[in-house]
Amino acid sequence: MKKVFKLAELDCANCAAKMERAIGKIEGVTYAAVNFMAQKLTVEADDARFDEIMQAAVKICKKIEPDCKILL
Repeated sequence: MKKVFKLAELDCANCAAKMERAIGKIEGVTYAAVNFMAQKLTVEADDARFDEIMQAAVKICKKIEPDCKILL
């Protein structure tokens, strides 16, 4: 399953790159991209575990940039 999510309060391009790398390492993720300029997160992952994967992605974003929110 591939989905695109809007990001809010993403203020740093370097943080966006860190998020992209960390989300890409989550087990079950086949593709992850964070577009800093468009403020969007694209995730392609295993359908059966998608909700679990997105919960992990939210935690990663909070850890890297506490003000950033993934608008699910």
